[in-house]
Amino acid sequence: MRRTFSILLIIIFIAAPVYAAGDFDPKTEKTLIEMLKDNPDSIPLEPRDPSRNPLTMRRSVEERQGNRPPGVVNLQQTYGGTAFMGIPTFFKAPVALTPADLKAGKVDIAIMGAAVDMSTGMRGTAYAPGAVRNAEVYAPWGKGELFKLAHPVAGYIDPLQEFNVVDYGDAPIDILSGERSVLPVYEMVKEIVEAGVIPFIVGGDHSLMYADVAAISAVYGPENVSVVHFDAHFDGIPLAMGHYLSHGAPVRRLIDEGHVLGKNFIQIGLNSAKPGGSDMAWMRKNQIKFHFMGEIDRYGWEEVMKRVLAELEDGPEYVFISIDTDCLDAPFAPGMGTPELGGMTIRELFPMLRAVTIAKKVVGVELVEVNPVVDPTYLTPYVGLRTLKEVLVGMAMRKKGITDPFYMDADWLDHGAPTKGWKGYKKK
Repeated sequence: MRRTFSILLIIIFIAAPVYAAGDFDPKTEKTLIEMLKDNPDSIPLEPRDPSRNPLTMRRSVEERQGNRPPGVVNLQQTYGGTAFMGIPTFFKAPVALTPADLKAGKVDIAIMGAAVDMSTGMRGTAYAPGAVRNAEVYAPWGKGELFKLAHPVAGYIDPLQEFNVVDYGDAPIDILSGERSVLPVYEMVKEIVEAGVIPFIVGGDHSLMYADVAAISAVYGPENVSVVHFDAHFDGIPLAMGHYLSHGAPVRRLIDEGHVLGKNFIQIGLNSAKPGGSDMAWMRKNQIKFHFMGEIDRYGWEEVMKRVLAELEDGPEYVFISIDTDCLDAPFAPGMGTPELGGMTIRELFPMLRAVTIAKKVVGVELVEVNPVVDPTYLTPYVGLRTLKEVLVGMAMRKKGITDPFYMDADWLDHGAPTKGWKGYKKK
C-alpha cells in the first residue's frame, strides 16, 4: 500500500509538471523567495497549471457513469468469503461512483475515504482509508443467510444484512494543503447527502470535520443537527500558525461560522492539555456540552451516557457522529495521529456509540486519526473498522424498533441451563 502511494506521488510530481511545461514555460519572473516576501500570507501557486485544483482530479459524472446503467457494482468474484478473500472495499461492499448509482441502487449508507493528512500530530493518517478497507481479520462477508452474523450484545442483528452499504471511493484532495482539500471533500459529502444517503467518512486527520459537518448542515440546516464528538481533544483552537483550519480547529470554525449550534455540540472523552482557560470560557459561552474523562472516571460511563442522552433528547432530530480514535486509551489503538494516555476503553466506547445511534437518527459519521504507519500491528485499522461496525449495529437496532439505549439481548445474557446452588445475579 505504501509503495502504491509512493508511485502515485511520483506520477503527480513528475507527470503534472511535464503536462504543464508542454503548454507554457513554468519559469517565473520572480524567485519563490521574492514571491514569499511580497506576500507572506499566501502560498504562491502557478495559475496556469491545471493540476493546481484538486476538484479537477475527480472524473466527471459522465466518465464515472459511462455506458453502464445506474446502480451499484459488485466487484467480487464470489457471493461471499472469509476476511482475507476478495477485493478490499469497505466491508467488501459493492461500489457506487455517481449519485445516480446511489439512487438506482437504493443505497442506505455510502462510505468514502478522505486522505487529508497535513495537520495531524504524526503524519500517516492518509493511509487509513486503504488500511481500514483491508482491516478485517476473520469475520466473513457476503449477503444472505449463509454469511449472516450475530452480535455478542445486540443478538441476532447483522447490520450489513439490514442496510445497503456501498464504497463510494475517495475524495480528491490537495496532498500539500488541508485548506485546499476542504472544498472537494465538502462537495463529495454533500453529493451523498443530497442523494438521500448517509455518508460515512474515513479520514484522514480531524480537520475533515469542518467539511463533513458543513456539508451535512448545508442540507439539513444548522439548527437541525446535533454533533456527538468522541475525542481526547476539544479541537476548538482558534488559530494555529495563522491557519484558520487544522486538526485542532474544526469545532471552533463550525460553531463560530454557524454551521452547528454550540448548544447542540456534545463532546465525550476529553483528555488532554487543551482546552485552556480562555478555551473553556469560549466553550461555556457557546453552551457546548463537554464531558472529560474525569467525569467518566468519577461517575462511570453509563451515568455519563444517561446525561448525554438527556442532552440529545433536548436537541434536534438528527445527529452526526465524529469519532477520533484518540478518545481511546493509546494501548487499544496504538496507531493514532495524536495519541493520549488515560482515555476510554473499547468496552466503554462501543456501548456509548450504540446508545447514541439508538437514541437519534444518524445522518453522518466520520472516523479520523487512524494512523497505520506508526502501528506495526494490524490493531488500529481493525479497531477503526470495528468502531464503524458498532455504529452500524446501533443503527440496525434502531431500525428494528429497539429503543432501549442500553439494550442487551437476553439470549446472550443467560445460557438457561440449571445450575445447582446458583441463586442468580443481584440486580444492578
